[in-house]
Amino acid sequence: MSSPVESVRSAYAALAAYADPALFISLKPEAEALKEAAALEAAGPVGKPLYGLTLGVKDNIHVAGLPTTAACPAFTHVPGRSAAVVQKLEAAGAIVIGKTNLDQFATGLVGVRSPYGVPRNALRSDLIPGGSSSGSAVAVAAGIVDFALGTDTAGSGRVPAGMNGIVGLKPTLGLLSSTGMVPACRTLDTISVFARDVETARKVTEIAAGYDAADAYSRVLPTPAVSGLPPRFRVGVPPSAQRLFFGDAAAEAAYAADLERLAALGGQIVEIDFEPLHAVARLLYEGPWVAERYAATKPLIETQPEALHPVTLKIIGGANGLTAVSAFEAAYKLAEYRRAATTLLSGIDILAVPTVPRFYTLAELDAEPITHNSNLGAYTNFVNLLDMAAISVPVGRRSDGLPSSLTLIGRSGSDGYLAGIATGLEGSSGATPLRAAPGQIELAVVGAHLSGLPLNKELVALGASFLRSVETVPDYALYALPNTVPPKPGLLRGSSGSGASIAAEVWGLDAAGFGQFVAAIPSPLGIGTLRFTDGTEAKGFLVEAEAVKGAEDVSAYGGWRAYVTAPKSAMG
Repeated sequence: MSSPVESVRSAYAALAAYADPALFISLKPEAEALKEAAALEAAGPVGKPLYGLTLGVKDNIHVAGLPTTAACPAFTHVPGRSAAVVQKLEAAGAIVIGKTNLDQFATGLVGVRSPYGVPRNALRSDLIPGGSSSGSAVAVAAGIVDFALGTDTAGSGRVPAGMNGIVGLKPTLGLLSSTGMVPACRTLDTISVFARDVETARKVTEIAAGYDAADAYSRVLPTPAVSGLPPRFRVGVPPSAQRLFFGDAAAEAAYAADLERLAALGGQIVEIDFEPLHAVARLLYEGPWVAERYAATKPLIETQPEALHPVTLKIIGGANGLTAVSAFEAAYKLAEYRRAATTLLSGIDILAVPTVPRFYTLAELDAEPITHNSNLGAYTNFVNLLDMAAISVPVGRRSDGLPSSLTLIGRSGSDGYLAGIATGLEGSSGATPLRAAPGQIELAVVGAHLSGLPLNKELVALGASFLRSVETVPDYALYALPNTVPPKPGLLRGSSGSGASIAAEVWGLDAAGFGQFVAAIPSPLGIGTLRFTDGTEAKGFLVEAEAVKGAEDVSAYGGWRAYVTAPKSAMG
C-alpha cells in the first residue's frame, strides 16, 4: 500500500498526465495536500480505515476552504465548514484533492451543462461523460483519485459510473447526511460514491453513513456492512418488449449477456411488468419536482437568471407554470404508483437493469440535448421517487469494446445486500478476450495512446474501438524516450523470458484507419507483432535498439501509465 504522501503525489501526477482542465473546478494546492498527507503519515494508520486514499468531491458538496460553485460562478462562496460526510471521510484518513465539475446545480444526466467545460470521458473522448456528477466519475475512472463523492437525484450517481466503466453506489435516502450539500430536489437528493471496485464504494459508504440530527431528511438505517453473495435470489427484469435501448443494439445484447452472468451467480431471472416503474420515471420530469430545483436556486434565478446555463435555466424556469394543485395531483399519482410498485416487487429480491440504455456522443447530444438526457434516465429516475437503494457495477464488454454495466436496485436499507451481489458480479465476466470485429485490425498501444492519455484522441478520431486490456509476455523492456512531446515510451523486444510484462491496450481499427495511423508513426518507432499473456497477439509499437541507448529503463513500473503517474522517487 502506498504511503499517504506517495498517494497524493500520484494523484497530482495522474491529473497532470490526464491534462483536462474541465475535470476539476478547484484544486487544493499540492503543497497543502502533501502537508496533510505528511501529518497523516506521522500519526499512523491506526483507527483510519481510509488511510491515505485520495478523494474528489463534487462541487455542490462543501469542503472547508475550497469554493463551492455548483458549476455557477455567480453562486460561488467559500464555506468555513466541510459537509458532514466529508468530515467523516477525512477523519477516517482520506485526503481531498479538489472539487469536481458537474452539470450546473446538478441538473442533468449528461455532464456537459457547465460553464467550466466538459470533462473528457475516461473511455473515449467523443463520448459524453455522463452527469450530473461528471467530474467525480471521470476522476475515478482515469485513476486520478481513489474514490469520489457525487450526488444522485435522478441517476447522477449511476449514469456517469456506467458511462465511464466504474462503480457508482447510490445509498438509500437518508443513509448519508446531506448537511453541507447544495440541494437540487431536497426530498430526493443523496450523496453518492464512485470507486473502481465495489468494496471500496461499500466501505466508504459504511464510514460516511449515520444519523445526523442537523439534517431533517436523515434517518436511522442499517449501515451497509459486509454482506456476501446469497446462494439464491430472485431478480426482476423488464420483458423484451419493455426494454429501452433507443436503437443501441450493442447495449441490448450486452444486457442479455450480463443477465446470464447474474443467473450464473444464483440469480433467478423473473420478467415483470416495468410499465409502472417507467411511469414513475416519466413523472419525475413531467411532474412538479422541477419546482424543488427552482426553490433551491430561487435567490439566483429571480435576480440573475442570466447567470444560469441556458439549458439549466430552461429546465428550472419551467417551474413558473406549476401550481400547488399540480403538486398535489402529482403526489397522489406517485402514491398510486408506489402502491402498484410495492405489489409488483413483492415477489422478488432485487431489480437488475442497464445502468445506461445507450452511450451518447457529444455530437449526438449537441443535436438533441433534452430528449437524450431524458433517455439516460429511463432506468434511474424512478429509484429515488420509490425510496430504493441502488449500485451500478461494470459486468462485461459490449461488442464495440465499451463496458456494460448493470444497476442492482433494492428496497430501502438493502445497500449491503446489493453490494454483496455486486461484488460477485464484478469478477464474473470471464477470461475470454474480446477480439476485433470482421474487417478490423488489432492494434496494441503501450504509451501516450492509452485511454485517458494525451494521444488517445488520435485513435478515437480514426474510429478505433477499445477491445481489451492486456499484458505482454515477459520478453520486453520499456524505456522513457528523451525529448519527446508529449512524453513517449519505447518498447524493445528481447529474448524469451528476459524482460518484463508490460501493460497494454488493444484497439480495433479498419484497414484505412490502421494505414493512416501507421503512416504517421515517427522514427525511431515502428510496428511489429506483440505477444500477450492471454495467448493473443496484435500489431503494436516497437522501438529501434539504437534509440534507447542512455534512455531510462522503466520496465519495473509494469507500464507507461504507472510510470507517468508515480512519484519518480518511488522506484529508488
